[in-house]
Amino acid sequence: MRSGIGFAALLLTGCAATVPEEPVEELPFNPIYQPVETALLDEDLVQFTVTMRGARTQQDVADFADCAAAGYTGIRGYEFARHLRTNLDQRAGVWRADAIYTISPQRPAGTILIDAQQTVADCKRDGIPTV
Repeated sequence: MRSGIGFAALLLTGCAATVPEEPVEELPFNPIYQPVETALLDEDLVQFTVTMRGARTQQDVADFADCAAAGYTGIRGYEFARHLRTNLDQRAGVWRADAIYTISPQRPAGTILIDAQQTVADCKRDGIPTV
């Protein structure tokens, strides 16, 4: 006698193999970047507020904040930024990130580092504005 569970699993397995896989559509990416707000909180501590429309995911907004931080770091004559935190919000299709970074002329300790010069080049290549 067959087990009801085993037979059902066999049937489901057989059905799953015959269902064609749906292609995954990529979300459209039509970013509209708003001006960046920058606030110097301390000599090496900077807050960036970035706003954009047309983001696909939170990562698009976080990338915009990183680009702003990299541009600002270079303007100040520093080479590195270290990401401390980002708060993200999305309302009615408008994304906002409030991000804080430390900036320094030398490579700081930490795992989330931004090499300003390289990141600015990457941002320009990807069409993401910097400060």
